Amino acid sequence: MYQFLFLFAQKNRQFISYSIIGVTGATIDFVLFSIFVKSFSINYLISNTISVSAGITNNFLLNTFLNFKVKDKLAVRFFRFYTIGISGLLMSSVMLYIFITLLHMDTLISKAITIIFVVILQYTLNKKYSFSRNI
Repeated sequence: MYQFLFLFAQKNRQFISYSIIGVTGATIDFVLFSIFVKSFSINYLISNTISVSAGITNNFLLNTFLNFKVKDKLAVRFFRFYTIGISGLLMSSVMLYIFITLLHMDTLISKAITIIFVVILQYTLNKKYSFSRNI
């Protein structure tokens, strides 16, 4: 069993690193969102914009320097990464509006649900476009 786990981890190191980095970005996103909404009563859509932007920036820096280690054309890579991040922001904002405003779900539970869908979308797009060796 240990050998299987070791071989899996070795074979999928980049995906595992991306996932761990994603957790840090999602944590930053969720914590900031929670603070802005619950402590400062900032509108959930404004809070979402700020918190997602912080998570995107964190993830770009960590993926660039620790995971993919592709440090050329940083401005182009950041633009692509951020654009993909904005697609996640738009997706999460629409989902939050539906969950919170239309379905009257809890704000934090709604945010947690959106993160799952956004992570899947962004991993797929970032691997292919932001950190491709062929920019």
